[in-house]
Parts: sequence; structure tokens; C-alpha cells
Amino acid sequence: MGIEVGFFGLLILILDVWAIIKTLGSSATSGSKVMWTVLILLLPVLGFVVWAIAGPKGDGHTQIV
Repeated sequence: MGIEVGFFGLLILILDVWAIIKTLGSSATSGSKVMWTVLILLLPVLGFVVWAIAGPKGDGHTQIV
């Protein structure tokens, strides 16, 4: 049981760190970045799921085609 819990805990940690990095690199306002980061930190699993569905998208770079 301990190995499975440790694996899932590590997976959640990796996903949360990735979500925070993507949030901080997005083109969202500073207030939105803080709100999403706090949500992800306080509610790691639920925060990540909500971020994945409704979080800020894009990296702020405009692509000219």
C-alpha cells in the first residue's frame, strides 16, 4: 500500500508543479496567476483538475502565420 500511495503522491506533485509553471508562464493577469497558484497549492488534486479544465491558456506569445 505504501508504494502505491507514494507513487500517486509523486505523480500529483509533478502535475501540480507543471501546472504552476504553465500558469506563471501564461498571459493571464498577475491576480489570476496568484489565484490559480494558491488554488493548486491548497487543493492539489481538485486544484489541478479545475486548472486543467478552466485555467489560463496560452503563453503570451503571438504567432504570425
